Amino acid sequence: MHTSVEIWAVKNGISITEKQLDLLAQHQAHVLQTNQHINLTAITDPHEFAVKHIIDSLTLLPYISHLPPGTHLADVGSGAGFPGMVLAIMRQDLHVTLIDSLRKRVNFLQETVSALGLTNVKCIHTRAEDLKRSDVAFDVCTVRAVAAMDKLAKWVLPITKPDGLFLAMKGPDVSDELDRARPVLDKFGGVVEKVDVVEIAPGLRHSVVVINKTTPPN
Repeated sequence: MHTSVEIWAVKNGISITEKQLDLLAQHQAHVLQTNQHINLTAITDPHEFAVKHIIDSLTLLPYISHLPPGTHLADVGSGAGFPGMVLAIMRQDLHVTLIDSLRKRVNFLQETVSALGLTNVKCIHTRAEDLKRSDVAFDVCTVRAVAAMDKLAKWVLPITKPDGLFLAMKGPDVSDELDRARPVLDKFGGVVEKVDVVEIAPGLRHSVVVINKTTPPN
């Protein structure tokens, strides 16, 4: 795992330490071990796992590199911890909340946080649409492979602070989804800043949709 992740990081100008690589490797090992009992991922080949989960998650780093220490980031529908756990490992100065609706996955995430010795991560068993009924809000929200953009906007933007950031990881062509999501984005103050197509391996790409949260109109 180290080699492929290191090569990709160097190629893309991302600094990564041996300690961070070791924590990423521990996370991968814990996912694959637990996956024998709980369905966390269909990807079990170590190299494919490194590319499609770890490197995939690392592509969000440039979008949060400017965030000051103490920023609150939520990963909605975190699953096995992608991208949230990876970002927490890479930015241990951020407060990261991993949110998932399945108790077994949340238990796994909590066990992983403890095993990795991470002190900047909190795991919550809930759904984003339930969380939005509280006063909880985050500076940045990330989401990966959860639902269509119209649903994501309806769930995630209400828990994103005004002037906050919503980062959605989608397939290489997200234009139709964004068109359908436009009314919901407008309703909740979401403004699409840009859509970047990012390559995680030769011939393998995904989109990062960067949405700024404004104060919605009355």
